[in-house]
Amino acid sequence: MDAQYYGANCLVISHKSTRIVIDDNLDILGKKSVIKAEDVALYTTDIEANPKARLTFNGPGEYEVGDISVVGISAKPFINDDSGKSVTMYKLMTSDLSMLVCGHILGDFSESQLEQIGSVDILFVPVGNNGYTLDPIGALKLIKDIEPKIVVPTHYKQSGIKYPVEQLDLDSALKEIGMEVKDTTSKLKVKPADLTDVTQLIVIEAV
Repeated sequence: MDAQYYGANCLVISHKSTRIVIDDNLDILGKKSVIKAEDVALYTTDIEANPKARLTFNGPGEYEVGDISVVGISAKPFINDDSGKSVTMYKLMTSDLSMLVCGHILGDFSESQLEQIGSVDILFVPVGNNGYTLDPIGALKLIKDIEPKIVVPTHYKQSGIKYPVEQLDLDSALKEIGMEVKDTTSKLKVKPADLTDVTQLIVIEAV
């Protein structure tokens, strides 16, 4: 699987002939949508189906998307408005790799949630804080609970992104997390042989 990052929580995951776009709300954040007609769109919130996408999923469940298995896992939202609504994490799996995309979650997992999550090779976790999403300390707790092989930070202050609430810049967030950046890349390409027993932090530059 390859991963590209477009800012906020928006990711494009590609594997063979399948392209999945996650949390593309870029058009309301000052950038252009990246969804194409043949894409599958996943949303961590209960957003309406995107008319551009071939398929849209926005809740818990098990889905087969081309060569990728997708499991939507319900979680408590970071911002609780007493409505009882949940958000959805997505675990994406191929025959040899797994990714977990968190979105704006509270981060306190139950044992059953951790069982659903299982082993994770690559974890995408927001770090922007300021009452809008996980702060670096919450992100670090998540990393310790899940124990991924690779961590990729998302949702931090970026040029061109107009957040409703200003987010931490990446350097400040990483300083609080206390992990050194192993690599910075424009596209994350991972093979099973690249994974180690030590969790690595990799930054994907936003497109």
